[in-house]
Amino acid sequence: VEILSRIRHPNLVTIIGTCPESRSLVFEYLRNGSLEERLACKNKSPPLPWQTRIRIASEICSALIFLHSNKPCIPHGNLKPSKVLLDSNFVSKLIDSGIYRLIPQGKSTDTSASSSVYMDPVYLENGEVTRESDVYSFGMILLRLLTGRSALGILNDVKCSIETENFNMVLDRTAGNWPLEEAQLLAHLAIRCCDTQPLDRPDFVSEIWSVLGPMRDSCVNSASCLEAKELRCAPSHFVCPIFQEVMKDPIIAADGFTYEADAIRGWLDSGHDRSPMTNLKLEHCNLVPNYALLQAIQEWQQQY
Repeated sequence: VEILSRIRHPNLVTIIGTCPESRSLVFEYLRNGSLEERLACKNKSPPLPWQTRIRIASEICSALIFLHSNKPCIPHGNLKPSKVLLDSNFVSKLIDSGIYRLIPQGKSTDTSASSSVYMDPVYLENGEVTRESDVYSFGMILLRLLTGRSALGILNDVKCSIETENFNMVLDRTAGNWPLEEAQLLAHLAIRCCDTQPLDRPDFVSEIWSVLGPMRDSCVNSASCLEAKELRCAPSHFVCPIFQEVMKDPIIAADGFTYEADAIRGWLDSGHDRSPMTNLKLEHCNLVPNYALLQAIQEWQQQY
């Protein structure tokens, strides 16, 4: 507590004190919860627009640069979306920085698949936390900000989409109309962060910040803010699971899910016989127009 209470940075949660009776640390309160909750749209909260996501990524990067430049270096050690809290203005702040030092080397308080997926494989093997460990975890968070998908399997999904030139398929369109060139640049950066060889990962100062800093500055006054606002107001069932856009021609497949007609037809025409949502084999390839949903979408669009 004595050490962490002296650490001050706009993107680090302030530690207020401790409660010895309950063996608890007391931190400042941030009303918008965690990044994990916002990415999951908990309590029907609207999706974060892409401009905010880029800013959050740059703020996390800034906080980590600050921690890593400390003498001695303070790697976060347990970086994941649940450790990124958001204040009333959606400014992000890291929590639990350096708490891993209180845990015996080689052990983790959370070995669940959903948590360990953010951890550096080298750390999971030898228990040693380094700057490069945080780089790996940051790359995973960046992938989640880009896609909005679950962390499990996300790295392979994005790699595959880039290799097949279908990156647009994994990009989270509920965040608004991402500038595709910048989004792809961030995806390539995230993949490099998640390299299995720590020494091949990019450096926060010279490489990661050099990408995120200018990108953050350029999107602050983006002309697409209004468009992003409209899109994130869309109910989730109006959005195609494949294209991640509000559907214009919703159509029901054999798995019971509704897709944009061009999206599911393209999926089937490319030789797939399994559901894009469940990965279960489709009983048939018949498609049925979803007129009720189409009418609901059109009524919603007339409100804008």
